[in-house]
Amino acid sequence: MDIVKISADLRNVKDKNEKKELRKNGKIPGVFYMRGHETVPISISEKILNPLVYTGETHLISLSVKGQEETECILKDVQFDPVTDGVVHFDLIGLNKDETIEIEVPVQLHGSAVGLKEGGVVQHILHKLEVECLPKDIPQHIDIDITELKIGDAIHIGDLNVENIKLLNSKDSVVVQVTHPKAEQEPTAAVEGEEEAEEPEVIARGKGEEEEKESEE
Repeated sequence: MDIVKISADLRNVKDKNEKKELRKNGKIPGVFYMRGHETVPISISEKILNPLVYTGETHLISLSVKGQEETECILKDVQFDPVTDGVVHFDLIGLNKDETIEIEVPVQLHGSAVGLKEGGVVQHILHKLEVECLPKDIPQHIDIDITELKIGDAIHIGDLNVENIKLLNSKDSVVVQVTHPKAEQEPTAAVEGEEEAEEPEVIARGKGEEEEKESEE
């Protein structure tokens, strides 16, 4: 896995307007934490952080903070603005080479499914998978070949076997499937006669309840 070197600045968390000022100047507030170490409030330039967030690959980060040793870490969590969808906060977690870590890894599909020629549609359900592994085994992405998938076929978590990686998602979870076109999947409309037969029953039941209340009063 490629290592990306990043320099971060320490934050002044005592300043109430600190986060607002950082974002105004193109920086994103965040924290770095590691087992056995104190949490360190930091900030990173938006231009440097965004490529690590909006990507289809996992990156190993070599973090440099003034006054501290350079540390290997990964991007563990990101918070987005609900309106602009921009990054407003991030978490970096330091790695201990002998300890496993849980992390999300992107999925990349390869090949052209047989079902496409049959008129089917490929549905990519899970774009990231939860995995547990040692830092040295963290993959940039998980490759899945969909070439042999026909209409009605699917690949589940239980079908995958990634070396040195433990998949944490439910084994029954569908990662990708090939289905019939949407037009054929839409439920058939109910018969008009059935709809008309049901509505009077609901209305009558409601009126009956109101009449009982009035008689009790």
